[in-house]
Amino acid sequence: MADPLFSLEGKVALVTGGSRGLGYQMVKAFAERGADVIIASRKVEACEEVAAEVRAMGRKALAVGAHCGKWDDIDALIEAAYAEFGRVDILVNNAGKGPLTPSHDVPENLFDSVMNLNFKGPYRLAAIIGDRMKKAGGGSIINISSIASLVPMPRVVSYAGAKAALNAMTTSFAREYGPEVRVNAIAAGPFLTDISKAWTEEAREKSDNALGRPGKPEEIVTAALYLASDHSSFTTGSIIRVDGGA
Repeated sequence: MADPLFSLEGKVALVTGGSRGLGYQMVKAFAERGADVIIASRKVEACEEVAAEVRAMGRKALAVGAHCGKWDDIDALIEAAYAEFGRVDILVNNAGKGPLTPSHDVPENLFDSVMNLNFKGPYRLAAIIGDRMKKAGGGSIINISSIASLVPMPRVVSYAGAKAALNAMTTSFAREYGPEVRVNAIAAGPFLTDISKAWTEEAREKSDNALGRPGKPEEIVTAALYLASDHSSFTTGSIIRVDGGA
């Protein structure tokens, strides 16, 4: 039986980038604890596969193909979610990308796509859904940030800047949509998600943090459940580091 502190019975969660990596782990964890889930990413087929897993747990699921850096796609995603469930109680802005590139080699279109997916899209989602949550009387928004926003890291400057903007958005939206809506961020360290396939073997085994290793995707789950649950009712505007002690 799931811990009652983490119960999400009767809740509806929307997770972007929910078909793989950290997003997939959060979708599963939310559904296992009673939430119905909207799974969004560019590849709707991948979302459908995860939705089938959620339905097999006895929960409702909606798969939506959306580019989470484009406002037209985001607005369509929001309307699809509310048409299906009538509300969103938990929003996780997880979709993102941060290619490792020397700063002087970054073309404008790459810079823009990194900013759009990591900041512009989450801004739109959190603003529109945050306003609806406030009017409905409550909700929790969780932005997946990065340790790169807090620790200097070369060759990911546009990504780090976008995530720093996400941190600023988190603290500002906590005031704008509070007290009804809580808005927090998880500053994630290195995790062994799909992106780690491009890392060296050493990077997949060791990391320059207190634990000396990268995280397993499932190790994001407890922080996400804490912030999604009503039992984190006094936590808002926080940037929680889940980074192995970077």
